[in-house]
Amino acid sequence: MDQSQAPVLEALAAFHANPLTVFTPPGHKQGRGADPRVVRALGADVFRADVLATGGLDDRTDSRGILKHAQELMAEAVGADHTFFSTCGSSLSVKAAMLAVAGPHEKLLVGRDVHKSVVAGLIVAGIRPVWVDPQWDPGLHLAHPPSAESFRAAFEAHPDARGALATSPTPYGTCADLEAIAKVCHAAGRPLIVDEAWGAHLPFHPRLPRWAMDAGADLCVTSVHKMGSGLEQSSVFHLQGDRVDPAALKQCEDLLGTTSPSTLVYAALDGWRRQMVQQGRTLFDHALDLADGVRRRIEGIDGLHVHGRTDFCGPDRAFDLDPLQVIVDITGLGTTGYRAGDWLRSHHQLALHLCDHRRISAQLTHADDTTTVGALIDGLRELAAIAPDLRPAGQVHLPEPARLRLEQVLLPRDAFFGPTEQVPAEKAAGRIAAEMLTPYPPGIPAALPGERLDQEVIDYLVTGTKAGMLVPDSADPGLDTLRVTVEH
Repeated sequence: MDQSQAPVLEALAAFHANPLTVFTPPGHKQGRGADPRVVRALGADVFRADVLATGGLDDRTDSRGILKHAQELMAEAVGADHTFFSTCGSSLSVKAAMLAVAGPHEKLLVGRDVHKSVVAGLIVAGIRPVWVDPQWDPGLHLAHPPSAESFRAAFEAHPDARGALATSPTPYGTCADLEAIAKVCHAAGRPLIVDEAWGAHLPFHPRLPRWAMDAGADLCVTSVHKMGSGLEQSSVFHLQGDRVDPAALKQCEDLLGTTSPSTLVYAALDGWRRQMVQQGRTLFDHALDLADGVRRRIEGIDGLHVHGRTDFCGPDRAFDLDPLQVIVDITGLGTTGYRAGDWLRSHHQLALHLCDHRRISAQLTHADDTTTVGALIDGLRELAAIAPDLRPAGQVHLPEPARLRLEQVLLPRDAFFGPTEQVPAEKAAGRIAAEMLTPYPPGIPAALPGERLDQEVIDYLVTGTKAGMLVPDSADPGLDTLRVTVEH
């Protein structure tokens, strides 16, 4: 195929060159009806590009196959058999992937380090999760992706599981041994789904970790807005082989997705694919060299340590590491990542990716340059100098990793939709959670609907919230009360 083409962008240009007089949504009619104050804030071109995909870019019957052509180009660019665009983010795409593999009350092996969107998929679908434990680093209080051996043991204990779902890379940049996990799944005759939301860039440079399709995964979900040039909510899911029916996957996406997809999102996805095919190698040569230099410079700042392969990769740890996720341990500064991140934003206008009890992180992409990383280094140097002003930081009660694993008593769906009540946090130990409690970012739930709460996890969440942790999905943002099931 001609990878210099960008069907959605070309159709949008043709629409502008020979504009229709539209009597269809969107109601702003190419911005003519938009409030001028909104146009000044967003720009007129946003409204000019906001047209119907079917009945606007294409005709009523999609006879030109614009979106289909764009998806086929994407599939060829990355070596997948089928590719589908989503304008509802990977939160929707991963749910569609799960529904295409397992149905209500069927089992799915799921790494317990999954994003909250996967848990939402379990709730919506009524799937019965078989949790596969991550590989814990008790010294760093960090979870790395589960091993292939853990998935093998789970299949042996649950041979009726319909497939497996793994997350790789994690928000910390750590990657699973996807080839080994895929072999385990395929030996059991089951498909592997990979939530590769943080890995849309991986197919486009050999110095980056191996991406899911090359490693043998059957289905993977990527968030192009995270590490690519897509707009927010842009997601792509790729499929290969015959273990998942592409028609069933498309129907699941259609079941959950919007009937009014954003042409803006489609156009950015289309253009990003062309950019990566034509320029990706050069762009990521620069980005990776830039990241190497940033890591060295941060390591030279007193009180800071940049995590690398030596820390994160090896036996009982991660298989690989995305070097563009610059994870900085600030333990030496005597404060928390929450306080450090807030200070850097308010004093240096730096918005960091991830802040936890002892780390901050900067996500680098092909868009960064010496100016952006220079601002980061300047901010971190001053952070180290003023660190005494950020003490004492709130103390977070950190249980041993094994204590963070709660017993799954009910299906997530049954607990979420069943009768519930709010109880004081100090009385919630022993009760069954009816909500997700998710420190964010990175968005990995500490407690799920259907899990029995214990005092150590409650203490972790409550002390974490007081220290600056965000738990945005809880019914009570302050965690003074927790939502639990009503037990008879």
